[in-house]
Amino acid sequence: MSSQDDEQFPAAAAPEPAAASADEGMTWWYRWLCRIAGVIGGMSCACAGLWNCITINPLNIAAGVWMMLNAFVLFLCEAPFCCQFVEFATAVSTRADRLRAWQKAAFYCGMAVFPVMLSLTLTTLFGNAVAFATGVLYGLSALGKKGDAISYARIHQQQKQMDEEKLTGTLEGQA
Repeated sequence: MSSQDDEQFPAAAAPEPAAASADEGMTWWYRWLCRIAGVIGGMSCACAGLWNCITINPLNIAAGVWMMLNAFVLFLCEAPFCCQFVEFATAVSTRADRLRAWQKAAFYCGMAVFPVMLSLTLTTLFGNAVAFATGVLYGLSALGKKGDAISYARIHQQQKQMDEEKLTGTLEGQA
């Protein structure tokens, strides 16, 4: 392999340290749920965006074009196999996989809100609802798992003991 080949395929030469951060405690089924929601969100954005472009109102046309761009980005990030003929699809997909869940959530929700702000119609609301829901799913995964009651009770008891020790320490210091 020559140095020119190394420049063309840098991802093949370098190991992926971001694989651990991509999991972030997400279970396999939740990761697939987010991906499926992203694909369905892309389809709904594409259909509603195309429908939105069939008008004479320029804001509706702009919102429709933005929605179709949202669909393309969702397909690139969540289902790169749908864009296999786009040369940079795998590079965008690997970069999107390295993002944290809260970053994906902010990006997807922001992408979905912008067309609604441009043109508030039922088409833009319903077309972007699933894309926004994908962002919400990623946001919920960023919050982490819910703890059990026993660990919360233990933490509460430790905090209570620390507060009592601080209180008795200040009272003994005053006396």
